[in-house]
This record gives sequence, C-alpha cells and structure tokens, in this order.
Amino acid sequence: MAAKKKAKRKPNPAFMKAMQPDAALAAVIGDKPMPRTEVTKKLWAYIKKNGLQDKKNRRNINADAKLKPVFGGKATVTMFEMTKLVNKHMK
Repeated sequence: MAAKKKAKRKPNPAFMKAMQPDAALAAVIGDKPMPRTEVTKKLWAYIKKNGLQDKKNRRNINADAKLKPVFGGKATVTMFEMTKLVNKHMK
C-alpha cells in the first residue's frame, strides 16, 4: 500500500455534492446535476469561449443573453458576485 501525501487538503463534501441547476443556469452549463466546483469550471469555460470577461477590468464579467437571467438581470457582475448569484440557481 502506497503512503499518502500529507499536504493534500480534504475536499469539502458540501462542494462535491451534485446539485441540479435550474432552467436559466442549465441553458449555459447543461441540465445534468453536478458539484458546484464543476459548475464554476463550466461557467468560466463559457465566459472565456464567448469573450465575456471585461477587457479593462478583468474581474468583471459582461452578461450575454444566456447569462443575464443567471445574473439576476444585471449586465455586469464581478467574479465574486457571480458565484453568489449562481448558487441561487442550484437545488
């Protein structure tokens, strides 16, 4: 049996629990249940693919037609605000 490394952090089970995205979020990342970590990864992939990160202030994300309902109708949100708003769309 191989010895385990001590430095690795144990993932928080709450983050790893698969959650169901609602219709607004599913339009962006798909409708399969997935952990929050995966939701964030898919959102960033979508943002990068569509060039939605603000050119001047890289912390801001500009919403397109699909993201606007997820962001509560806001045209621009910060990355920190984004995670808070996305959590409201998860069951």
